[in-house]
Parts: sequence; structure tokens; C-alpha cells
Amino acid sequence: MTKRHFLSLLDLTPAELQKLILRGIELKAQHQCGENKDLFQGKVLGMIFEKSSTRTRVSFESAMLHGGGGAIFLSPNDTQLGRGEPVEDTARVLSGMVDIVMIRTFHQETLEKFAQYASIPLINGLTDNFHPCQLLADMQTYYEHRGSIQGKRVTWIGDGFNMCHSFINAARQYDFELRIACPDSHRPDANILAAAGDRIQVGNDPQWAASDSDLVVTDVWSSMGHEGQQDNRANIFAPFQVNNEVMRRAHKDALFMHCLPAHRGEEVTTEVIDGQQSVVWEEAGNRLHTQKALLEFLLNTV
Repeated sequence: MTKRHFLSLLDLTPAELQKLILRGIELKAQHQCGENKDLFQGKVLGMIFEKSSTRTRVSFESAMLHGGGGAIFLSPNDTQLGRGEPVEDTARVLSGMVDIVMIRTFHQETLEKFAQYASIPLINGLTDNFHPCQLLADMQTYYEHRGSIQGKRVTWIGDGFNMCHSFINAARQYDFELRIACPDSHRPDANILAAAGDRIQVGNDPQWAASDSDLVVTDVWSSMGHEGQQDNRANIFAPFQVNNEVMRRAHKDALFMHCLPAHRGEEVTTEVIDGQQSVVWEEAGNRLHTQKALLEFLLNTV
């Protein structure tokens, strides 16, 4: 068997992604019944974090521990990457010491180079381009509440950054319509948009984007690396807040999602994130279960 990587949603087929949803639901039920099986007995996950995280670290580390394996956390201060070791050298070394690696970093190119030289699977824990693990949890959460997302309308409101890019890829892989409302100055990457074809519509009116939507999603206005732009971005993105008025444009049974952490009163109001349509807490919890399914898939296809 050939090793597989998960650098974006496009690395798996639509059928494989659907199987991960169903397997995640199965593993979630087992966990809730206290039936954690030794999925990862004797296996070690190496986790390299150049960007900080709560949910990514805890979910991956817990997944390995629940499955009888182990996880090693490495910050920039804990690796030779932080002292200038080439990515390809780190990839070769870790390939001989751990069974699978997850990297949370800035540049997608870092992952691509690591994958090129690694002999073990690699998972994208987040880059400036994509956050595919979050989308696995989002798609499982939608499926649990509303069934298949195929043919549905999804609305993204906010920055055309990594989460938006991953929803664009998800529209391709899960076959739904995506409407994006963002400032003209913060549109998604043109190449990522073009590859998705006519599934995607982009505008700058949140109420248009949310009209008759089945799922409304947003993220913080200043992602990691943009902290110095926060005041300027607050002015630019002020018209793109998800509030009750926006949610009323969506279907009555539309869901609201946010990958967290949320800045209440900025990209989303407290009324929405704590409202009946919000599934953000289940969405966050599902990171654990979808990533178990992903780890199992990748470790078993090496």
C-alpha cells in the first residue's frame, strides 16, 4: 500500500470523505458508551505546532490516547526547525521515529515539502491556505443534524482565508452550493475559486449570501498572523457580522457554525452563537471523532 497524506480535502475522494463521516459517527457512539478500542496501540503521532491551538492539540492528543497510542507535542522551541533545520531533514528523521505527523503551520509549502520527503502520513492541522480537519468535523456535524449536505446551500460570511478556502474545496467534494460574502479586499484565492467552478458565488452582501441557506458559517476577522491588522480589519468587516437579521434570511432550520475561538460581538453576536440554530459546541467536539477516523484511515493505508 502507498502512504496517503491529508494536506487538503482534495487528497481524498468524495467517497472516502463520506466514509470518514460515517466512521466518525460510529467512533463517537463507541466513545460515548465507554468503548474506546485500541485503534492506535503502539502508534505515535508527532505534532508540530508553529501556530498555537487549543482544539487541534487537545483533539489529536486525546484521539491517540483514547486509541491506546501516544502523541508528542513539539513547539518551534522544541524542534530544530526553529533553528533552521531544513524541512526535508526533519521529515526524514521523524519518519524513523513516529508513525504519523500532524503539522500546524503558516505556509502550505512547508507541508508539501515535508510530505515529499516523509515516508509516513502527514496531516494538515491548519495552514494559511486550508484547515481540512475542521471541515471533517463540520460535515459530520451537519450530517448528524440534517443528513446529507449534497445539493444544499451553504453560506460563508467573513474573510476569504483558510476556512473559506476549505469550504470551497468542501463544496467540490461534498457537492453543495456555496455563497461567499466578503469584503472586496479580502476575497478568496482566485485559483482556488476557479477550480471550484459554478458551485461558488461571491458577493459582498451577507443578507444575499444567507438567503434560503441551510448552513451559515463564519470565523474571526483577524486570524493568527493578522493580529497587527485587527483595528483596521474591524472597520472593514463590520458589515459582515452574523446576527439575527442575517440568520432570518436563512431557512428556519438552518444551522450556524464557527470553528472557534469566537469574538462575540464582532463576527458573530452572542444571540446567534448561543442560539437554537448554533451547533458550535458539537462541531468543536466532533474534531475528536472525525480525527480518530482520519488517523485510522491514514495509518491503515500505509
